[in-house]
Amino acid sequence: MTSYRSTIRRAALAPAALCAALVLGGCAGQSGGSAGHTAHDGASPSTGASPSTGASPSAAASSAGSAHNAADVSFARDMIPHHRQAVEMADLAVTRASSAEVRKLASEISKAQDPEIRTLSGWLTAWGEQVPARGAGHHSGHTMPGMMDEGDMSALEKSSGPAFDTAFLKLMTAHHEGAVAMAGTEVAEGAHGGAKKLARSVISSQTAEISRMRSSARG
Repeated sequence: MTSYRSTIRRAALAPAALCAALVLGGCAGQSGGSAGHTAHDGASPSTGASPSTGASPSAAASSAGSAHNAADVSFARDMIPHHRQAVEMADLAVTRASSAEVRKLASEISKAQDPEIRTLSGWLTAWGEQVPARGAGHHSGHTMPGMMDEGDMSALEKSSGPAFDTAFLKLMTAHHEGAVAMAGTEVAEGAHGGAKKLARSVISSQTAEISRMRSSARG
C-alpha cells in the first residue's frame, strides 16, 4: 500500500517538474535573445560603426579632411594648367630629345603629373568649382610662375637634338621652380589636408628634378 502511494506521488510530481523546466528554459532563451539584439544594435566589429553616430571613424576623418578654403581652390585651378603645360613639354621630348636622360626625365614628369591633374580636377568638382578648360592660361607667362609664353613653347616645338635638350632643361627648370613656389603657398595658406599633402609632394619631387636638370645642363 505504501509502495502504491509513493508511485502515485512520483507520478503527480513529474508533470510539475517538467513544467518548471520548460519555464526556466523559456526564460533563458528570452535572455539570450535580448543579449543578441543588444550586440546587433551596437558597434559592429566589421565596420567599426558607432551606434551613436552611425559613421565609421574613417568616414568621419574623410569628412573632416574635406574642409577647404580659397587658397586650396586657387592652388588646384592654377596647378592644373601648369601641370598640363609641363606634360605637353615632356611629350615633345619623346621625338625631339637626343639625350637619354632628358627623355627619361620627361617620361617621369608625365607619369607623375597626369595623375595629379586628375586628382586636382576631382577636388574642384567635389567643391562645386569649375575645372579649367584645356588651353586656359596655357601659354600665358604672367598668370602663374614658371609658365612658358607662346614664343618659348613655339621655339621648343621647332627645336630638336642637342638644341632641344638645352632649351628643355632651361625651360622646365624655370617651370618647376614656379610649381614649387605655388605649392609653397598652398602649404602655408591652404586648409585641405589632401591638397597640402600633394603640395608637399610637388615641392619634394620637383626640387629633386630641378637638381637633376641643372646637373644635366652643366654636364
